[in-house]
Order: sequence, then C-alpha cells, then structure tokens
Amino acid sequence: MDQEQMEWENGQTGGKKVSSGFSKGVAAGVLGTVSFFCLLSLVLVFVFGKNIHITTPSKEEEAGVGVLSKEVQAKINELAGYIHLYFYEDVDNETLAEGLYSGLLEGMDDKYTDYYNKQEYQDLQITATQNYYGIGAGLTQERDTMQVSINHVYQGSPAESAGLLEGDIIVMVEDIEAVSMELSELVTYIRGEEGTSVHLQIYREGESDYLEFEVTRANIDLPTVEYKMLEGNKGYIHIMEFGAPTAEQFEQAVEDLKGQGMEAVILDVRDNPGGMVTSVTKILDDILPEGTVVYTQDKYGSKQEFTSEGDTYMDYPLAVLMNGNSASASEILAGAIRDFEYGTLIGTTTYGKGVVQTIYPLSDGDAIKLTTAKYFTPKGENIHGTGIEPDVELEFDYQGDRTKGYDEMQDNQVLKALEVLDNEIKNGKSKGN
Repeated sequence: MDQEQMEWENGQTGGKKVSSGFSKGVAAGVLGTVSFFCLLSLVLVFVFGKNIHITTPSKEEEAGVGVLSKEVQAKINELAGYIHLYFYEDVDNETLAEGLYSGLLEGMDDKYTDYYNKQEYQDLQITATQNYYGIGAGLTQERDTMQVSINHVYQGSPAESAGLLEGDIIVMVEDIEAVSMELSELVTYIRGEEGTSVHLQIYREGESDYLEFEVTRANIDLPTVEYKMLEGNKGYIHIMEFGAPTAEQFEQAVEDLKGQGMEAVILDVRDNPGGMVTSVTKILDDILPEGTVVYTQDKYGSKQEFTSEGDTYMDYPLAVLMNGNSASASEILAGAIRDFEYGTLIGTTTYGKGVVQTIYPLSDGDAIKLTTAKYFTPKGENIHGTGIEPDVELEFDYQGDRTKGYDEMQDNQVLKALEVLDNEIKNGKSKGN
C-alpha cells in the first residue's frame, strides 16, 4: 500500500461518526456537478471560418445547478467545445466528466483528497480487506524521486517463490516505468487475474545489470502482522499496516507469545504507511490502560475521542521501532504510547501525517476521499508536518547480507530495542513509570 494511505471506513471517520449535514452537502455538490455536466451534450459548435461560437445553456437549463456559477458553467462549456472540435483524438463525455470530478477535488490543493471511479473504489476496498490477486509483496514509494522499492516479501507468496527480496527496487512493471506514476496506480498493473503473470524489472544492489522476473499472480490473503520470539523471551511483533484484520491478528500474536513465556515486547511499525483508525485504536485498547488514546477535531470544532477501556492492557516492558515512513495510524500508535509514557520509541522521526480522511461512496458506485479532521495525541499535539521524534534516535544499519533474506538479529534497531528492554527488565521498570 502506498505512502499516503488514509484512515477510513466507508462513510465513517474512525467508524464512529458521520456528520449528516456535511454528507448531504457533499452529495448535493457532486450531484449538482453531474447534472451540470449532462448539459455538455447539448452544447452546439458552429464554425465560421476560424471563429468558434459555442452556445451556452439556456436559463431554464441553468436552473437547479447550485454549485457552479453561470460564468464557470459557460467556461466549461466553451472548453468542452474546443476539445470536441480540435483535440486530435475523439474524447467521450464520460472521460471529460470524470476529469471534471477529479479536477474539482484537485482544486482543493490537498494531496490526500481524491476522487475514485467505480473500479478504483473497488480496488481500494480490496486493499483494505487484504484479499486480492497479486504477488504478495509490500511496496513503498519515495516522495521526491518516486522510486518504488519492496519493503516486505510475505512468506509463501508468489513474490517469495519468484526470488524477490526486500530492498529490491522496481524499475519496470511490464512496459511501464515505475517512477512514472503514483504507487496507488502502479499496483493496479501488478494485480490481475489469478494465474496470470506480471513481468518485473528489478534493480538489486550488488548486481551488475537489471534482473528480470515473471511472477504468477495468486489469490493472496495477506497477513498484516508477523511475529516471533527473540532471545531472552522478548516478543517481536511487526505490524505492516492497519487493515481490517490487523487487530485480530495482533491479539492472536500476543496470545501466542504469552504462551511462549514473553517477558517484553517490540512493536515494529517501520515503513507502515497507516490504515484504519478503528484498527489502531483497537490495538491501543489492548496495550494501554484507561484513557483517551487519540482524538480528532473537524473545522466546526467537533471532537471525536477514541479511548482505551482499561479492561485489558500490556504489563510488559515495551519498545516501538519507527522511521520516516511510519505514517498516520502508525503515528497514532507511537504518539499514544509516548504520551502514556508506556514504552521507548526507537529509530528516526516519523512521517508527520496528522490528518484523517473519510471515504464517501457515491450513488453511482464512485467515491470521494476527503480530509475531514485533524487528529491529536492524548496530550493534545497535532503532528502534521512535524512527525514524532524517537526517544532513542538511531539510523537503520543492517549488519548482515540482505541477499540472504532479513534476520532481525542483524538489524541494529532491533538490537538496540533488545538492549533497552534488557535494562528495563534488569531495573524492574513497570509500565507508566
């Protein structure tokens, strides 16, 4: 999933509240736009020499369109006329309409606000449930260079069978340059029908030339949590993203590690782009004692608090691994643990995404994603644009051979976490102190 992944559940902020008035306003605005665009089919174009005369809708046709002014309507009609008359290829009205909807949201100058057609919305829902026909690799994209790299290869996946490794850089997907588009669009070319294959060109450090892979797509049921017991009975829980099944998978991991005699725990949210508010707050409810773990506030001042009930919580020394790609829901987790003084944050400053998005499905199967609120840590900090600083700052330095796969015991940040937890166990430090 891409770097700008949002917190969402269909039509809900954190799955708990929707402002009905706001929703109706959005619906009316979009429906007004749709109604207006239908008038484009009535545009008549006359050519007299090189002069173009484009008729505008009558006053009767303009009635009922409340979103756009008459001047804006007339200009869009004029633009559509020029496109239909002079663009070197034919363009259907459906394509123009979709561009109109997207442009309306792009005009808000918010990179998290977006418009999805029906297929894009379906792809988004597939991503949230973690079930799709793909290759079983987690991808990340650098904001500045657009470089796409593999940050996780799932066990038993087609990606693992084909020989892809964490750290591989994707150069081409079929005949598409990976840097030519946003990751959210690129993954639609990697996914496909079950049993078909996708060709990937890979740059791998240490190789003299690009590597070529044919990866067979399969029905992937992705885990979002992986875990193991490290030395000294310290549990290691890697949360890749916060999707629909993540809280349940986290609870299963904790119970298994408890059964193995866990005495301390490392939570790894490095390169975790975020996910669903309800997912991360459920996990925080499992970890923290009673209290507010995060709250959101919209432009009207309305607050939505997410709390830990305190009926279950962890009483283990705790460390959290994070980095500059830990965003959104990952920062909610790190911020709550920091403000509760419930663990040690290790790594580098997080991404700095302190806003929440909501998905609003539309009546025709399309959808829009809007930034609807800011979120604040338990102590009232909004980290948008700044991120969360670690307690122990440490750049990542893998000490082993990455071509042989990833080993936690060759990861300097994991080793630092083990050291910190050893000291806490030795000093008998309890949670919250």
